[in-house]
Amino acid sequence: MPYVNIRITREGATAAQKAELIAGVTDLLQEVLAKNPATTVVNIDEVDLDNWGVGGLPVAAYRARQKSKEPET
Repeated sequence: MPYVNIRITREGATAAQKAELIAGVTDLLQEVLAKNPATTVVNIDEVDLDNWGVGGLPVAAYRARQKSKEPET
């Protein structure tokens, strides 16, 4: 029985988007590994931005830094 845990930041993913993730991951496991969709479990955890870090920074600060590095168009 495959178990997949998806962690995303809590930024307003809709119920429809989450359902699409669940269906897509389930389909992928069936196609690639021949896993039975009826026994595939997908869990989605939403994490507050304050509890998520990238590159040694809280995600909001990391994104701000990345945005400031983007070339102006």
